[in-house]
Amino acid sequence: MKRFLEVLILLPLAIIGLALAVANRHAVTVSFDPFTSTAAGAIEVPLFVVLIVAIVIGVLLGGFFTWLSQGKHRRALRESRAEAARLRSQAGHS
Repeated sequence: MKRFLEVLILLPLAIIGLALAVANRHAVTVSFDPFTSTAAGAIEVPLFVVLIVAIVIGVLLGGFFTWLSQGKHRRALRESRAEAARLRSQAGHS
């Protein structure tokens, strides 16, 4: 069932990604210098590469900040497990 759901979700995403890549093959100039349009560090890449890199960076940043925000829950889980182990050991000795 899990495998079926993975295919059900990932197949349409793959088709959309492929259609996006085919439809946006033209080159765009990417530069991080806002003052000149002909910066030495500017590169030309296909538009779909820019979109995919932006999506990947967004997913990674989202995952990182989610991981950071869940730190208090991971700490509470570690403390609960430690207390459960302590209580188990006390119950086993008495």
